[in-house]
Amino acid sequence: MADPTRAATTGGNDTTAPEKQSASNAWHAWLSVKQLASRYGAHEATIWRWSREGRFVQPVKLAGNLTRWSLSDVESWEQAQREASA
Repeated sequence: MADPTRAATTGGNDTTAPEKQSASNAWHAWLSVKQLASRYGAHEATIWRWSREGRFVQPVKLAGNLTRWSLSDVESWEQAQREASA
């Protein structure tokens, strides 16, 4: 089973749809659970479990059943993991 603290952090494809973050025309990229699973070579259920257990970034519910992870939060988490393992 993959471990988020040892997962590859290269990113791969960036197929995120930009979402308006604020009135200042700043854009915010979001990642789906499928994209994260691909990014880390893990199963989608593993991403959900890591988040639920507090071992990974918390998702954001954007609407109804639309839940995503902030790309900037994910990248910050990855940087923290790299620094912790150095």
